[in-house]
Amino acid sequence: MNENLFASFATPTVMGLPIVIPIIMIPSMMITSSSRILTNRLLTFQHWLIKIITKQMMMIHSAKGRTWSLMLLSLIIFIGTTNLLGLLPHTFTPTTQLSMNLGMAIPLWAGTVVLGFRHKTKSSLAHFLPQGTPLPLIPMLIIIETISLFIQPMALAVRLTANITAGHLLIHLIGGATLVLTSINFPTALITFIILTMLTILEFAVALIQAYVFTLLVSLYLHDNT
Repeated sequence: MNENLFASFATPTVMGLPIVIPIIMIPSMMITSSSRILTNRLLTFQHWLIKIITKQMMMIHSAKGRTWSLMLLSLIIFIGTTNLLGLLPHTFTPTTQLSMNLGMAIPLWAGTVVLGFRHKTKSSLAHFLPQGTPLPLIPMLIIIETISLFIQPMALAVRLTANITAGHLLIHLIGGATLVLTSINFPTALITFIILTMLTILEFAVALIQAYVFTLLVSLYLHDNT
């Protein structure tokens, strides 16, 4: 068991050079395509899943918002596959890095905000001051709404980072405890192993749910601004 619980979250290097970029590229290499008329079951399932996700995400959007369908679809597939690959032993999960999640959240959030101010200027400005606000509260509400607007990308990134990091730490701690208890008390070790198995299954679900939540919130921001 590693003495440093956060050692697995350190950026991996080869000969002193970080290899984060090749790791980030791996999920996109797993999505295959084929020009054949008859495809195999994997491609059929892949196309069916993409169709379901696209329909679910774009149902609430206008024609202008649906132009983001490819970006949102690529985002959920990238985050989902990255989270799942990070659950494999001796792997690195890029989505545990707050800097990377901020790098995804800030441009997407900024794009939706700029789009809103460009095409729905009055409606976007109206969010800063709800209708019927008493005159003395106007400056305070404008400040509060401005802060809440700028907190949105931070909340997106922190939510994804915290959930993925917490799950990995729990697996690391319970796995280490199971290994130690094996030589001390086998029945207790068996119980902790069952808990570890159930937690791992839960983390697979969390990996996909967090990808969906991240993309859904970006989609809602887009819907509010288009």
